[in-house]
Amino acid sequence: MLTKDHHCLESIIEAVDRIIEYTTGFDSADDFNNDYRNFDATMMNFVVIGEIVDIISEDFKKGHDNIEWIKIKGFRNIVAHDYFGIDAEEVWQIIKSKIPNLKTQIQILLD
Repeated sequence: MLTKDHHCLESIIEAVDRIIEYTTGFDSADDFNNDYRNFDATMMNFVVIGEIVDIISEDFKKGHDNIEWIKIKGFRNIVAHDYFGIDAEEVWQIIKSKIPNLKTQIQILLD
């Protein structure tokens, strides 16, 4: 693994951990959406993850195609370009169902 890719994976873990931290304690998408500071901070970390994915080498991504690199980058684009059209329930479902799995997948690659 290239050093650059390793650092990118570490940065993804940091952003994922922040998303988890910023969303812990909320019981629903509505509660989360109404907390502007945590919602905005979480969205920024989704943008960060998408930007990092763009930096990871294509060879590395091709070798680890079990991770949904294209969808991650696509979600970044939605957050960055259609921020006010974001569906809080959809974001909430991503946080609850996809983020823990992404963390596990990336941690396996780092180990």
